[in-house]
Amino acid sequence: MQTILVTGAGNGIGRAITTHFHRLGWRVAGLDRDSEALDELREAIGTDSGLFPTCDVGCESDVERTFGEVVEWLDGDPLDCLVNNAGIANPYAGKLEELALGDWQKWIDASLTAAFLVTRAALPLLRRAEDASVTNISSTRAVMSEADTFAYAAAKGGLDALTHSLAVSLGPAIRVNAIRPGWIETGPWQKSAERSHPDHRPQDCKQHPAGRIGRPEDIAEAVAYLHTAAFVTGQHLNIDGGMTVKMIYEH
Repeated sequence: MQTILVTGAGNGIGRAITTHFHRLGWRVAGLDRDSEALDELREAIGTDSGLFPTCDVGCESDVERTFGEVVEWLDGDPLDCLVNNAGIANPYAGKLEELALGDWQKWIDASLTAAFLVTRAALPLLRRAEDASVTNISSTRAVMSEADTFAYAAAKGGLDALTHSLAVSLGPAIRVNAIRPGWIETGPWQKSAERSHPDHRPQDCKQHPAGRIGRPEDIAEAVAYLHTAAFVTGQHLNIDGGMTVKMIYEH
């Protein structure tokens, strides 16, 4: 049985990835700061094939403590796939002149620093596997921006750069890729207290050549593809329904 570890597993894309791989018959470890969301995930998946420790993956001591639990849980088995998904979902930081350094650092730590800390901690476990992979969940905002999203864009751009650097450094034993989600509707994949089912406008769907807004399941399927794509590493895969290649004018 193969094993995957997903950060930011409690809600949204992380929850969908964790659930998808569980349905494929994998053992799953899901990390998140949101203990309430993890409790729901634990109840849905069970502890026979899952481990769900509360962890702030942007904090070095928390990552070290949590990986002590992961090592014990694996009991000598390898970690086959790591997904660095954690991050602050809201990209808007406000006006640059009003952005405090501490707030900037929160975006950087939640995504970029977390990916560094977790990958470093997971490395000995990944090296046990015959064909290990790491997928970093970046964003299309790594290559295109909206106003006032400085810290989010910088964190995701850094994650893209970390991806190709890791691929060169850890290959061939470990392949490392990134997924850049576009507009993904995560409402149905939130914990029960925050779950929603938005009704999007026709023009929102038409903004995408694929004809719809993305779903977290789309990202989960892409992670599964990248894990089995033996000749793909150091790549950045846009999963955005074609939105980033369509010219959109204001009217």
